[in-house]
Amino acid sequence: MRVLGIETSCDETGVAVYDTTAGGSAGLRAHAVYSQIALHAEYGGVVPELASRDHVRKLLSLVRQTLAEAGLTTADLDGVAYTAGPGLVGALLVGAGTARALAWALDVPAIGVHHMEGHLLAPLIEDDPPEPPFVALLVSGGHTQLVAVDAIGRYRMLGETLDDAAGEAFDKTAKLMGLPYPGGPQLAALAEQGTPGAYRFARPMTDRPGLDFSFSGLKTQVLLAWQQSDQSPQTRADIARGFEDAVVDTLAIKCERALDAAGSDTPACNTLVVAGGVGANKRLRARLQAMCVQRGGRACFPRPALCTDNGAMIAFAGALRLQAGQHDDAQVKVVARWDMAALPPVAAGMVEQE
Repeated sequence: MRVLGIETSCDETGVAVYDTTAGGSAGLRAHAVYSQIALHAEYGGVVPELASRDHVRKLLSLVRQTLAEAGLTTADLDGVAYTAGPGLVGALLVGAGTARALAWALDVPAIGVHHMEGHLLAPLIEDDPPEPPFVALLVSGGHTQLVAVDAIGRYRMLGETLDDAAGEAFDKTAKLMGLPYPGGPQLAALAEQGTPGAYRFARPMTDRPGLDFSFSGLKTQVLLAWQQSDQSPQTRADIARGFEDAVVDTLAIKCERALDAAGSDTPACNTLVVAGGVGANKRLRARLQAMCVQRGGRACFPRPALCTDNGAMIAFAGALRLQAGQHDDAQVKVVARWDMAALPPVAAGMVEQE
């Protein structure tokens, strides 16, 4: 089954083709992402109406480009998958409308994919994918979640953020220190030049039981430290390093607790899947990998290009569900909020890997 995936939940237009057929052509055939960073940089954040309009301008040309790179035409497609939520409703409608129209014209099934399930499954596109049960850390945009994955489509929420997510905290902290948009990657790069231990901030909510997160207080701590400092380039780098260390430590502590909690129900659950934009952070990857190895397990990440929003994760997640016989009716329907625990399980086995 050759599935076209379309992602338009926010400010990236992503398109990909995933092929579940056996043989040398199986796996991720092609994928492309167009980022709207330059468009939104002037405003210091995403402007929903501008995001929607830019998806309209770019989506069809990106579909043609991706099909050409895959060596396919629309007639070769067996299904279409698209992000149906959560996300910006206007942006979601662009992808959903295009996907539904294409599926109707080709008389192939289509399915709306949960954006966060797409992120969760992205590491499974890579070689030697993990098999459930495992614990997933999702750190994407406004989401920071710990999820117990009993099977594909069977998810139990273990913990989530109570206010700012990790990615939001990175972006907002960078902005208050005067770094350009998008601030998160800029702050992480600056932290490489910082002195470890020059600034030490709290590890929020690690001094009490539980798996929920809160990063708004950490952001305030950094603001006060920045305002009271000399604001020199080296001080800015030192504060960035202190902030990044606090986030990485907090995520690692909670992940280890989540593995312990999941292991109480499923013995020897020492596999951690990490996905989402913050999952590309080098220091976080190294810390979580070391923690899992020490436990006799492993941490699994998607390649950095598949950490941010992309069509590959939507094509893959859609392929799993379409291959299991699931599909949606012809209604164009998207949702801004969507509980991932409400998704139906995927009964079919895994598709062939890349």
